[in-house]
Amino acid sequence: MARLLIVDDETSIRNVLRQLFEYEGHEVGMAASGREALGSLEEGPVDAVFLDVKMPGEDGLDILAEIRERHPGTQVVMISGHGTIDTAVEATRRGAFDFLQKPLDTDRLLLTLRNVLDRRGLEASVEALRSEVESHHEIIGRSPAIRSVLERIERVAPTDARVLITGENGTGKELVARALHRRSRRSDRPFVEVNCAAIPSELIESELFGHMKGSFTGAVQDRPGTFEQADGGTLFLDEIGDMSLAAQAKVLRALEEGKVMRVGGQRVHDVDVRVIAATNKDLPREIEESRFREDLFYRLNVVPVHVPPLRERREDIPLLVRHFTNQMANRERIPTRSFTEGAVDLLARRDWPGNVRELRNTVERLLILSAGDTVTEADVMLLTVGGGAVSGLNLDGLGHMTFQEFRDQAERAFLLQRLRDHEWNVSETARSIDMPRSNLYKKIERFGLTREE
Repeated sequence: MARLLIVDDETSIRNVLRQLFEYEGHEVGMAASGREALGSLEEGPVDAVFLDVKMPGEDGLDILAEIRERHPGTQVVMISGHGTIDTAVEATRRGAFDFLQKPLDTDRLLLTLRNVLDRRGLEASVEALRSEVESHHEIIGRSPAIRSVLERIERVAPTDARVLITGENGTGKELVARALHRRSRRSDRPFVEVNCAAIPSELIESELFGHMKGSFTGAVQDRPGTFEQADGGTLFLDEIGDMSLAAQAKVLRALEEGKVMRVGGQRVHDVDVRVIAATNKDLPREIEESRFREDLFYRLNVVPVHVPPLRERREDIPLLVRHFTNQMANRERIPTRSFTEGAVDLLARRDWPGNVRELRNTVERLLILSAGDTVTEADVMLLTVGGGAVSGLNLDGLGHMTFQEFRDQAERAFLLQRLRDHEWNVSETARSIDMPRSNLYKKIERFGLTREE
């Protein structure tokens, strides 16, 4: 069901349209003038307005312009008994969805309304997709370390200054680059990413600058490079430290001159590109060892942004766990599950050498493999042993264990560690792991746990 507004100074026209649309199951409001229509739109959202061109007082085209300015999401269909081509063109220029002439044809009216609602549904889907994409690339955290990064993004994003993002693998350097683009004046233009480490050195020049048909084996057609593709927008050179010296020289020239030439081509292309680069390498050391050009480093490193490793912002881990949990629930269309406080605390104690990327993968694994409605400390101990979360778990001969043997060993190590944490106070230990005390006594006996261990 859609909400519609009929705007016409003729009562008979308003009543006919209302009966037609209400019969189709829609909610219909009516207004006898443009001012009355604008007042109705202020009271609540409307999916479509059917607006007469000629009415006493303000012209329908002027009202159309006001509706598009105040309520840009509302589609407007113009109707007129004195329609001309010039009027229809002007209505379209001012943002009308369609232009219908009186006498109104029922089939044409209903087809137009269906097209309006299809457009609304498409726009809603696009907006939902945009929100999902932005959520996927959101930078999560409240720690001083990540707030410092966010503050620098806010300050530098509106400018065209080049940015060099540094940090370990998995810290979120790409997220910083996307945030810089999203908050820049180029946000409606392309964001093009090139992973310099993933492209063979002999192909990197073609990838960046394009090539002409026949310029090398496999060049079967002309192809623009990423500098051209990103024209007007942002080019993100990820893992710039892995780029060959020959390619570095050509990138330097492109940055200095704002011009590129395709491999095998003769024509120079002007490009307006903001370059953001990222690396996990120590570029000053790479320069000392003659693996990176010093002049290119200074061209790229106008504004440095260092993304801290996760171990330096452990207070953000609970927020990240919640974010990844909600993300997976939305993506997989499954009920949202929660992590116990103890489980989150256990995750927060880890060093996470793979940083945020490793944490995300671990959270998803726990959500998939944990048996209960919530992810507990036991689940974390059992399902993240490969990352060193469990002390006292012997992984020698892991390939020869059955799953039950592995599970028993993990459970034994977990209970032993928690008993030690509580100085072998069985009541406190049982309470902390949410287990009946009688069950804990049975497991202590089953696994032969003794204080001397």
